[in-house]
Amino acid sequence: MYLDHFGLSEPPFRITPHTDFFFSGAKRGATLDALLYAITHDEGIVKVSGEVGSGKTMLCRVLMERLPSNVSIVYLANPSLSRDDILYAIADELQLRLPEQARPSTLIRALYDQLINLYGQGRRVVILIDEAHAMPSETLEEVRLLSNLESSRHKLLQLVLFGQPELNDVLGRPDMRQLKERITHNFQLEPLVRDDVAEYLEFRMRAAGYRGPNVFSPQATRLIAEASEGLTRRINILADKSLLAAFSDATHQITAKQVRAAIRDSEFSANVKTNITHPVHLGAVTKSALLMAGGAAIGILAALLLLDPTQAPSPAAHPAAAPTPTISSPAIAAAAPIPIASAIPPAASPTTTKSATDRYLEAGRVWLEQADDERWFIQLLAADADEQSRVESFARKLPSAQLDDAKIKIYLSDLSGKMRYGIIYGDYQSATEAKAQIRRFPAWLQTQRPFPRPVRQLR
Repeated sequence: MYLDHFGLSEPPFRITPHTDFFFSGAKRGATLDALLYAITHDEGIVKVSGEVGSGKTMLCRVLMERLPSNVSIVYLANPSLSRDDILYAIADELQLRLPEQARPSTLIRALYDQLINLYGQGRRVVILIDEAHAMPSETLEEVRLLSNLESSRHKLLQLVLFGQPELNDVLGRPDMRQLKERITHNFQLEPLVRDDVAEYLEFRMRAAGYRGPNVFSPQATRLIAEASEGLTRRINILADKSLLAAFSDATHQITAKQVRAAIRDSEFSANVKTNITHPVHLGAVTKSALLMAGGAAIGILAALLLLDPTQAPSPAAHPAAAPTPTISSPAIAAAAPIPIASAIPPAASPTTTKSATDRYLEAGRVWLEQADDERWFIQLLAADADEQSRVESFARKLPSAQLDDAKIKIYLSDLSGKMRYGIIYGDYQSATEAKAQIRRFPAWLQTQRPFPRPVRQLR
């Protein structure tokens, strides 16, 4: 109903998982990278937990798309499977032909033979179990036994459990001790904090084809963050209702008025106040989740850094190498480069060579002094000022995309209300020209969802 009103090509806030709308901010992208590494380089069971509506199923769907082509995926979405049913479901996914009413021992033997056959072909088998917290105890025990299937040197399948926090309670029971000890990696999907909510809302709008200025006012974003408690499903529901309310009001700006109407219309908002004026607080549970997620991922992220420093996400626990400068003016702050010493190997320290961030900041400052307001550029990445290592890592990776180095620029601005970096590319007469360039980007860069922006939005 409101698509034409906002210039959208599709609904931006559907609650069904759509992998084109996967939000890599708020450490989601880092968790995905760590999951991919754990699955393809490790042999233990992996567990991913999070509150209802935190994005577990979306993460699972994106993971299925990103796994290498030599991985055979078995996706089990039904948590009520019995001990025997789960074996039949796996056999069916692996296209095993079995006689009807085959005994479990026969089924396991056939499954083992098929796994050996696939292993001999250089293939890995990954079983993704959704809603694992709701599985019967005997089915979870069968999952543990499946993890025992191995060749003389390697495990024959990899297991990934997705579940709500109750899964941790289940695994904490004495009868689940053996299964819990097989879990080598734990990931916790944390709720989004207010700044993440603002970035999430803008990302989903851009992914749906929106090309105008941000429609969600700061107060509207604050209300959505508070009422949703940072859960993406609730954010989607509130944002969708807010867009509908704005359409009904014949406005293109979503303010507190539209969000309050959306909150009143949402069933989960019975105890939510709609006159919020204070920052969103996610409470002790969220703080605990943040600590758990950081601790679980640190080992894998270190391994990622050893494999390819240009692709590894930067752990949030690492402090910036230098304090972020305070810039009171809302104007572009590209003239104030920040040292990125922690992100640079010793051979390229700031004392000998400028970091990529410093070089592109200088280029951005010069370009912005001359660029006309009606020109367009491509936004490649936006990041908070304390994510310096992430910016440096991304900037260093850009030459591999065969981009013109002279067209890569970085700005540092507080227009959004806080200091943020932006990595941008090109200088175009129109959005159409910029879109044409985006279509020529390599696949990995297109997954970052770059989008055209006019220069006037930076001033």
